[in-house]
Amino acid sequence: MSKRVLIPAADGSEDMELVTLVDVLRRAGAEVTVASVMENGRQQITASRGTVITTDSHIQGCTASEWDLIAVPGGIPGAEHLRDSQELTSLLKKQAADNKPYAAICAAPAVVLAHHGLLKNRKATGHPAYQQMEGVNVDNQSRVVVDGNCVTSQGAGTALEFALVLVEMLYDSRKRGEVGEPMVAEPIYL
Repeated sequence: MSKRVLIPAADGSEDMELVTLVDVLRRAGAEVTVASVMENGRQQITASRGTVITTDSHIQGCTASEWDLIAVPGGIPGAEHLRDSQELTSLLKKQAADNKPYAAICAAPAVVLAHHGLLKNRKATGHPAYQQMEGVNVDNQSRVVVDGNCVTSQGAGTALEFALVLVEMLYDSRKRGEVGEPMVAEPIYL
C-alpha cells in the first residue's frame, strides 16, 4: 500500500522546494496530492519564481482524508498563505496530535509551524532569515533536523536532502537509497 502525502501550495510557494518534494516522493512510490489553499477553490498557483502549477486538488477536498505525511514548502508570500489556511492548520494540528509525520522547509517552519505552536519545545531549523522562533530549540547548523515526527529544513538548496529524509521516514533507508542513487544524491544508503 502506498503512502499518502499532502503537499499544500499557494501563490508564492518556493518553486524548487515544491517541485522537489513532489518529484522525490513520487519517485519513492508515494501517492502525492498537491493541494492549493488559494481562495474560491482556485487550483492554479504561481510559485515565487513564476512557475505556474495546476494542483491536484484544493485543500477543501483534503480535510476528510488521512495522511501519512504533510510536507509544507516555503517561499514568501506562499508560507503566509499556507499559514492563513484554516483547513491546512486543522490538518497539521491533527497530524501532530496523531503523532504522524509533518514537515516544513525554508520560511515555513517559522511562518507556518511555529506560528501555530507546532514546534513548541522541539528542535528545528529553517531559512537563516527565519530562525527566530520563540519556544523552539533552533539548530542553525544542520541542513535538515528530525525531532520525532517533525522534520524541518533550511531552504531551496537543502530541498533534495530534505525530500530524501522524508522518503526514509516514510519507508526506510533502503528506499532512500533506491530513490537517491539514480539522482546521484548523497548519501547513498544501498
